Amino acid sequence: MNRICQSLRHPRYRILATTAPESLARFLAADAATGTAVDKATMDKLVRTNKVVVFMKGNPQAPRCGFSNAVVQIMRMHGVQYDAHDVLQNESLRQGVKDYTDWPTIPQVFIDGEFVGGCDILLQMHQSGDLIEELKKVGIVSELLKAEEAKQQDDKAK
Repeated sequence: MNRICQSLRHPRYRILATTAPESLARFLAADAATGTAVDKATMDKLVRTNKVVVFMKGNPQAPRCGFSNAVVQIMRMHGVQYDAHDVLQNESLRQGVKDYTDWPTIPQVFIDGEFVGGCDILLQMHQSGDLIEELKKVGIVSELLKAEEAKQQDDKAK
Protein backbone atom coordinates (compact mmCIF):
# COMPACT_ATOMS: atom_id res chain seq x y z
CA MET A 1 0.00 0.00 0.00
CA ASN A 2 1.49 3.36 -0.99
CA ARG A 3 1.89 6.24 1.41
CA ILE A 4 -1.10 8.16 0.00
CA CYS A 5 -3.39 5.19 0.57
CA GLN A 6 -2.00 4.71 4.06
CA SER A 7 -2.64 8.33 4.99
CA LEU A 8 -6.23 8.04 3.74
CA ARG A 9 -6.95 5.25 6.21
CA HIS A 10 -6.62 7.82 8.98
CA PRO A 11 -10.07 8.60 10.48
CA ARG A 12 -9.76 12.33 9.84
CA TYR A 13 -10.31 11.68 6.12
CA ARG A 14 -14.01 11.05 5.97
CA ILE A 15 -16.25 10.90 2.96
CA LEU A 16 -17.27 14.41 2.03
CA ALA A 17 -18.86 13.81 -1.35
CA THR A 18 -22.47 14.65 -2.07
CA THR A 19 -24.84 13.19 -4.58
CA ALA A 20 -27.13 14.76 -7.15
CA PRO A 21 -30.47 16.15 -5.95
CA GLU A 22 -33.39 13.70 -6.24
CA SER A 23 -35.14 15.67 -9.01
CA LEU A 24 -31.99 15.79 -11.11
CA ALA A 25 -31.38 12.07 -10.60
CA ARG A 26 -34.93 11.31 -11.76
CA PHE A 27 -34.45 13.46 -14.84
CA LEU A 28 -31.24 11.70 -15.74
CA ALA A 29 -32.79 8.27 -15.17
CA ALA A 30 -35.66 9.18 -17.49
CA ASP A 31 -33.21 10.50 -20.07
CA ALA A 32 -31.26 7.25 -19.95
CA ALA A 33 -34.26 5.42 -21.36
CA THR A 34 -34.10 7.48 -24.59
CA GLY A 35 -30.60 6.28 -25.42
CA THR A 36 -29.47 9.77 -26.47
CA ALA A 37 -26.61 11.67 -24.87
CA VAL A 38 -27.43 14.31 -22.27
CA ASP A 39 -27.58 17.67 -24.05
CA LYS A 40 -25.18 20.61 -23.60
CA ALA A 41 -27.66 22.71 -21.58
CA THR A 42 -28.11 19.91 -19.06
CA MET A 43 -24.35 19.38 -18.85
CA ASP A 44 -23.87 23.13 -18.30
CA LYS A 45 -26.19 22.88 -15.28
CA LEU A 46 -24.60 19.70 -13.92
CA VAL A 47 -21.04 21.03 -13.96
CA ARG A 48 -22.16 24.10 -12.01
CA THR A 49 -24.11 22.35 -9.23
CA ASN A 50 -21.11 22.67 -6.92
CA LYS A 51 -17.65 24.27 -6.95
CA VAL A 52 -16.21 20.82 -7.73
CA VAL A 53 -18.04 18.18 -9.76
CA VAL A 54 -16.74 14.72 -10.65
CA PHE A 55 -18.13 12.34 -13.25
CA MET A 56 -16.84 8.92 -12.27
CA LYS A 57 -17.39 5.18 -12.44
CA GLY A 58 -19.12 4.23 -9.22
CA ASN A 59 -19.56 6.62 -6.33
CA PRO A 60 -17.17 8.10 -3.74
CA GLN A 61 -18.03 5.38 -1.23
CA ALA A 62 -17.47 2.61 -3.80
CA PRO A 63 -15.45 3.67 -6.86
CA ARG A 64 -15.64 1.08 -9.64
CA CYS A 65 -12.32 1.76 -11.36
CA GLY A 66 -8.82 2.58 -10.21
CA PHE A 67 -8.76 6.00 -11.88
CA SER A 68 -12.02 7.06 -10.22
CA ASN A 69 -10.68 5.75 -6.92
CA ALA A 70 -7.51 7.85 -7.30
CA VAL A 71 -9.59 11.00 -7.89
CA VAL A 72 -11.69 10.23 -4.79
CA GLN A 73 -8.52 9.77 -2.73
CA ILE A 74 -7.08 13.09 -3.91
CA MET A 75 -10.34 14.88 -3.10
CA ARG A 76 -10.40 13.29 0.35
CA MET A 77 -6.82 14.31 1.05
CA HIS A 78 -7.72 17.91 0.26
CA GLY A 79 -11.01 17.70 2.17
CA VAL A 80 -13.01 18.82 -0.86
CA GLN A 81 -16.79 18.54 -0.84
CA TYR A 82 -17.97 17.75 -4.35
CA ASP A 83 -20.86 16.44 -6.37
CA ALA A 84 -20.24 13.00 -7.84
CA HIS A 85 -22.14 11.52 -10.76
CA ASP A 86 -21.93 7.79 -11.44
CA VAL A 87 -21.76 7.40 -15.22
CA LEU A 88 -22.21 3.63 -14.92
CA GLN A 89 -25.80 4.24 -13.78
CA ASN A 90 -26.62 6.27 -16.88
CA GLU A 91 -25.15 5.58 -20.32
CA SER A 92 -26.56 8.81 -21.75
CA LEU A 93 -24.77 10.80 -19.03
CA ARG A 94 -21.56 8.87 -19.72
CA GLN A 95 -21.71 9.74 -23.42
CA GLY A 96 -22.98 13.24 -22.71
CA VAL A 97 -20.00 14.20 -20.54
CA LYS A 98 -17.57 12.78 -23.12
CA ASP A 99 -19.26 14.80 -25.88
CA TYR A 100 -19.39 17.92 -23.68
CA THR A 101 -15.65 17.93 -23.00
CA ASP A 102 -14.44 16.15 -26.11
CA TRP A 103 -12.46 13.98 -23.69
CA PRO A 104 -12.74 10.21 -24.15
CA THR A 105 -12.14 8.90 -20.64
CA ILE A 106 -13.78 8.84 -17.22
CA PRO A 107 -13.33 10.23 -14.55
CA GLN A 108 -13.74 13.87 -15.46
CA VAL A 109 -13.25 16.68 -12.95
CA PHE A 110 -14.74 20.19 -13.12
CA ILE A 111 -13.78 23.10 -10.89
CA ASP A 112 -16.05 26.14 -10.97
CA GLY A 113 -17.76 24.79 -14.08
CA GLU A 114 -14.48 24.47 -15.98
CA PHE A 115 -13.20 21.11 -17.17
CA VAL A 116 -9.88 20.36 -15.43
CA GLY A 117 -9.17 16.90 -16.80
CA GLY A 118 -9.09 13.31 -15.70
CA CYS A 119 -7.15 11.29 -13.19
CA ASP A 120 -3.67 11.88 -14.64
CA ILE A 121 -4.07 15.65 -14.79
CA LEU A 122 -5.58 15.85 -11.31
CA LEU A 123 -2.72 13.74 -9.96
CA GLN A 124 -0.15 16.03 -11.62
CA MET A 125 -1.91 19.08 -10.19
CA HIS A 126 -1.93 17.47 -6.74
CA GLN A 127 1.77 16.60 -6.90
CA SER A 128 2.82 20.04 -8.16
CA GLY A 129 0.64 22.00 -5.72
CA ASP A 130 -1.41 23.50 -8.54
CA LEU A 131 -4.57 21.85 -7.22
CA ILE A 132 -4.27 23.79 -3.96
CA GLU A 133 -4.06 27.02 -5.97
CA GLU A 134 -7.03 26.14 -8.19
CA LEU A 135 -9.13 25.27 -5.16
CA LYS A 136 -8.15 28.58 -3.51
CA LYS A 137 -9.44 30.47 -6.57
CA VAL A 138 -12.94 29.13 -5.91
CA GLY A 139 -12.79 29.65 -2.15
CA ILE A 140 -11.81 26.14 -1.06
CA VAL A 141 -8.92 25.84 1.37
CA SER A 142 -7.21 22.47 1.08
CA GLU A 143 -6.95 20.38 4.24
CA LEU A 144 -3.34 19.66 3.23
CA LEU A 145 -2.60 23.39 3.23
CA LYS A 146 -4.30 23.81 6.61
CA ALA A 147 -2.24 20.95 8.04
CA GLU A 148 0.99 22.43 6.69
CA GLU A 149 0.15 25.87 8.10
CA ALA A 150 -0.67 24.33 11.50
CA LYS A 151 2.61 22.44 11.46
CA GLN A 152 4.50 25.65 10.71
CA GLN A 153 2.67 27.40 13.56
CA ASP A 154 3.64 24.57 15.92
CA ASP A 155 7.26 24.76 14.79
CA LYS A 156 7.34 28.52 15.44
CA ALA A 157 5.84 28.04 18.90
CA LYS A 158 8.61 25.63 19.89
